[in-house]
Amino acid sequence: MKIHTARRTHGFTESVIRMMTRLSNEHGAINLSQGFPDFESPDTLKIGAARAIYDDVNQYAITWGAKRYRDALAASYRDWYGLDVDPEAHLTITCGATEAMMAVLLAVVDPGEEVIVFEPFYENYGPDTTLCDATPVFVPLTPEWQIDFDRLRAAFSHRTRAIIVNTPNNPTGRVLRRDELEKIAILCQEFDAYAITDEVYEHILYDGARHIPMATLPGMRDRTITISAASKTFAVTGWRMGTIVAHPELSDAIRKVHDFLTVGAAAPLQEGVATGLEMLPPSYYEGLADVYGAKRDLFYPALVEAGFDCRKPEGAYYVLADFSDLSDLPDDEFAFWLTRTIGVAPVPGSSFFHNPEDGRKLVRFAFCKTEALLEQAAERLVTIRTRV
Repeated sequence: MKIHTARRTHGFTESVIRMMTRLSNEHGAINLSQGFPDFESPDTLKIGAARAIYDDVNQYAITWGAKRYRDALAASYRDWYGLDVDPEAHLTITCGATEAMMAVLLAVVDPGEEVIVFEPFYENYGPDTTLCDATPVFVPLTPEWQIDFDRLRAAFSHRTRAIIVNTPNNPTGRVLRRDELEKIAILCQEFDAYAITDEVYEHILYDGARHIPMATLPGMRDRTITISAASKTFAVTGWRMGTIVAHPELSDAIRKVHDFLTVGAAAPLQEGVATGLEMLPPSYYEGLADVYGAKRDLFYPALVEAGFDCRKPEGAYYVLADFSDLSDLPDDEFAFWLTRTIGVAPVPGSSFFHNPEDGRKLVRFAFCKTEALLEQAAERLVTIRTRV
């Protein structure tokens, strides 16, 4: 028979990040491609989830999230940002931030409408927009990862339904300042567009950087759809616990899509995260900056010493590095060579750009690993110049 696949799947490949993890495993390399921590998550969450399983919290939770989890999250938003979040009307729990983004776009963007995406971008944003039969409009950042606001304004039009704002940013490590967010907010209001914010790294900040939720800005509360997750904050990327905060009418549409995509997130794991939100003190979140800051300050100088050109991240746990001085290979071949020969696996930079040529001299490293593993990676990377 002749195999037919939908046209919407033809414009993108599988996840390059997950592919690099498989290649890393195949060659026994140090996996700095996929952004999952290799250290323990807090006992509080694990005990809470285990207790829920033994207490037979093993059936469906409410489709849009267990009440305890939503209540705990609403209290956290009030404590962290002064946001008044109604757990019954504003909050939806999803199977990770990945499903959250897909559910949001399917709920608010019609076919033929446009979604603005900064680039370099997290690799899901373009395909997610395409799967909605919408059009991604890419706005390149400057070489210093700053926003060109003239270019951004030119990207908005009467077809713009939303802009995706990821801060702290994957893959660049940028944390947007208040003045930058305010300029984006003005454009959203002028063109009647939503701001869909990906804030999964909200607690991983360095050097005094501050995370400012777009929803806290004047005129943006009802216009912002806030996505976050437990994955990075609590080092539980495999639990797939995503969250969405949105206006009640938007939440209603989002919940309908979420229901038919996945029904709901794992019930006992929701109880585990709720336990963490209820019991972990403010010092836990404040300590994330110290934990990840030490990893950054170990690994970033090692990249520079090895010959990479890169900027120190302000948040999240990635470094997007230029390898022009080390090799003439394109990014994918260099990443494969680095994995097989040096034993360190990055992500090819082209996966973060809609035009692959724009990322041909870049690779991304994730430093959310134990310091011992990062030291081992540094020792391997410093040998690059002798191996090329």
